[in-house]
Amino acid sequence: MATSAQAKKRVRQNEKVRARQQGQATATRSAIRKVIVAAEENAENTNELLNDTLGLIDSAASKGLIHKNKAAREKSRLQKIVNNQ
Repeated sequence: MATSAQAKKRVRQNEKVRARQQGQATATRSAIRKVIVAAEENAENTNELLNDTLGLIDSAASKGLIHKNKAAREKSRLQKIVNNQ
């Protein structure tokens, strides 16, 4: 357990950051799922969903939430799914 005031503050900060990152990661995964489902159902708004999701993935990569190579891989897979619908 943290004993110094500095360490206690750092624990509080880490909890806030983790909660924020967890929310962003969840939103990104949900957006990816929505694109996949929309592509399978041949929805009209698939391209709009794809563009929004690509932005979320780029944002997560730039903030260090996911690795840049994983971001590129996810974007490529989504593009392939949407283009082959």
